[in-house]
Amino acid sequence: MDIDTLIIPISYLGVLAGAVSGVFEARRKNMDVVGASVIALITALGGGTLRDLMLGRTPVFWINEESFAITAFVTAIITFYSSRLLILGAHSIAIPDALGLGVFSILGAAYSLDMGTSWFIASLMGVTTGVFGGVLRDIICNEIPMVFARNAELYATCSFIGAWVYIILRTGGFHPSFATLAGVSITVLLRLAALRYDLRLPEPHE
Repeated sequence: MDIDTLIIPISYLGVLAGAVSGVFEARRKNMDVVGASVIALITALGGGTLRDLMLGRTPVFWINEESFAITAFVTAIITFYSSRLLILGAHSIAIPDALGLGVFSILGAAYSLDMGTSWFIASLMGVTTGVFGGVLRDIICNEIPMVFARNAELYATCSFIGAWVYIILRTGGFHPSFATLAGVSITVLLRLAALRYDLRLPEPHE
């Protein structure tokens, strides 16, 4: 399986995870189905949109292939009504958000490498793709984006590390599917571990 074949299914996985996390946050803010759908679309597609614009890949991916937008929209509707059966606490979005972070981070790095950028730029594109949808979600939901919050658990750091794992493995000759799975897994596990064990970046000494 080459990287182009692998990118398609994990792209849909990232869109699904982003849409679910967007709806969960919208439901916590007592939004209606329209608001939740908007938040879901922004969360699912925002990071990839910024990535494509920065890399000069136009039209952006969900305009070029509308099935991504349709997938996010349908997922939002289904999740909105099924989530009424759930108790949506503060950490309800932890797993879908971590999964979206992992998948989008690797996608950003993969597309960047395919366009011939340096490893460092590819890692930054991974972080941008991974975190930007969540940043927009939190801003619209009147929350300080978790990636910017002081004393917040590791977030962008998980994306950065996962992207580098993917880049090193892919350019080191490992099978693309293994590099992708490793990068996504490391990102997700680091994020969940950060939430579970309250892992944070060190604060400067006053």
